[in-house]
Amino acid sequence: MAIHPPAQEAVIPPAPTPPAQDRLSGRARLVLLVLCAAQFMVSLDFSVLNVALPVLGDDLGLSRSGLQWAITAFALPSGGFLLLFGRIADLYGRRRMFLTGLAVFGAASLLATLAWNPAVFLTGRALQGLGAAVIVPTGMSLLTTTFPEGPLRDRALGISGTLLSLGFTVGMVAGGTLTDTLGWRSTMGLLTVAAVAVLATAPALLTESRTPDRPRLDIPGAATVTGGLLALIYALSTAAEHGFGRTDVQVSLVAGIALLAAFAVVESRTPAPLVSLPMLRRRTVAFGNLGGLLTFSMMTTVVFVLTLYLQEVLGLSAFGTGLVFGVQGIASVAAGVYAPKVIGRIGARRTLSFSLLGQGLFIAALLGLGADSGVWLATLAVSLASVCHLGAIIAYGLTVTSGVPNEEQGLATGLVTTTQQVGLTIGIPLLGVVATARSSLLDGVRTVVAAAAVLLIVAAAVVAAGLSSRTRNADRAGN
Repeated sequence: MAIHPPAQEAVIPPAPTPPAQDRLSGRARLVLLVLCAAQFMVSLDFSVLNVALPVLGDDLGLSRSGLQWAITAFALPSGGFLLLFGRIADLYGRRRMFLTGLAVFGAASLLATLAWNPAVFLTGRALQGLGAAVIVPTGMSLLTTTFPEGPLRDRALGISGTLLSLGFTVGMVAGGTLTDTLGWRSTMGLLTVAAVAVLATAPALLTESRTPDRPRLDIPGAATVTGGLLALIYALSTAAEHGFGRTDVQVSLVAGIALLAAFAVVESRTPAPLVSLPMLRRRTVAFGNLGGLLTFSMMTTVVFVLTLYLQEVLGLSAFGTGLVFGVQGIASVAAGVYAPKVIGRIGARRTLSFSLLGQGLFIAALLGLGADSGVWLATLAVSLASVCHLGAIIAYGLTVTSGVPNEEQGLATGLVTTTQQVGLTIGIPLLGVVATARSSLLDGVRTVVAAAAVLLIVAAAVVAAGLSSRTRNADRAGN
C-alpha cells in the first residue's frame, strides 16, 4: 500500500518498483536454449543407441553381454572426468571449456559414425564421453550462474530437466526410426549434426564466467578422484561381463576404493580443494545426491532391460520399441510442466522423496511382464515411472545447488552431474548383467525390476529421513 506524504510537503512521485525477476528476457531465453540444447544432445547420445544395440551388435560383432560397452565406453570417461573439468572450468573459464567440449564431442561423433570395427567405434564413444564430461558441468555452471537463485533458476532448471528427460526419450524414438530406415550409423550422424549446430550458435550468446580469484588447481585431488572413479567404473563394467573373479576386476576395485579414500584425505588438507568436504557434509548435498544416484541408475537400467525384452522376447522392431518409449517421452514433457509447480507447493525435498517412491512402485508393476504379452503394461508403467523420475531429477538438482554461492556453483553442479553420470554408468553393469546372463531373459528382466523397485523405495525412505526438518535443524545446531 502506498504511503501518502503530508499535505504541506511537495508530492514526489515514488520511484517505480522494479519488476519482479520472474520472467526470462529474450537474450536469457536464447542462452537457456543453447545450454539446454547441449544437455539435450548429451542425453540423446546416451539413449539413441539403446534400441539400435541388437543391430549394432550384429554389424560390428559385439556379443549380447558385450553390448553394454557401447553404453559404458561413453559413461566411463564422462563419469570419471566430470569433477575435474567442472573445477577447471571454474578457474579458467566456463564458456571456453564448454565450447571445447562441444568440439571434442562433435569430432568423436563423426568418428563413431564412420567406425569400421568395434575398437574404432568404442574409441569414438569414449571420446564422446570425454566431451560430455566437459559439456555437462560447464553447461550447468553457466546455467546456475546466469540465472539467480529463486523463481528464475527454478524455472531454468525445470526446463533443463524436462529437456534432459525428453532428450533421452527422443533418442529412443529417433534411434528406432533411424535404425530401421538408415541404419545404426545414422544415430551417430545425428549427434554430429547436433554438435555442429550448438557450436555454431553458442559463441555469440555465452559470456565468459569464472571464479573471481584464481586458486591453484588441486592436482593431487584431481588425480585421485579421477583415477578412483575410472577404476571403480571399469571394475563394475568388466565384472558385468566376466564376473568378479578376474584379477583385473579385483585389482581395479581395490585401487578405486583406495584412491577415493586418498582423495578424501587430500581434500581435507588442501587449501583449495576440488571438492569442499564441508559441502559434502551438508544434508541437502549428501541426501540429494543419493536420490539422484538412485533415480538415474535404476531408470536407465530398467530402460536397458526393457529394450532387450521388447525386441528379443516380444519380437518388436527397433521402430516399435522406440514408439513405446515415445509415450514415455510425452509423459516426461507433461511432468516437466507440472513438476516445478509441485516443487513450489511442497518443496524440493519432499518432491524428491515422493518421486523416488512413485518411481519404485511403478517399476514394481513391471513384474507382471509376460513372455507373450506386456507391451501395454511396459508402456504404461515405464511412462508413469518416468513422470516420477523427472520430478526426482529436477528436485535433486534444486536440493543440491540451493544455498551454494556462485563461486562454488561449479563444485555443486559438478557433484550433481557426477552423480548423474555415475548413476548412468553403474546401474547397467550391476543389474543389467543379471538380465543378459540368465538363460531366460524374461526371468532376468523380472529380477532386475524387483531389485530396482526395492532400492528406490528404500532410497525414498532414507532421503525423506535425511532431509526431514528435525535433522536439518540438528545440522544447523551442530554448525
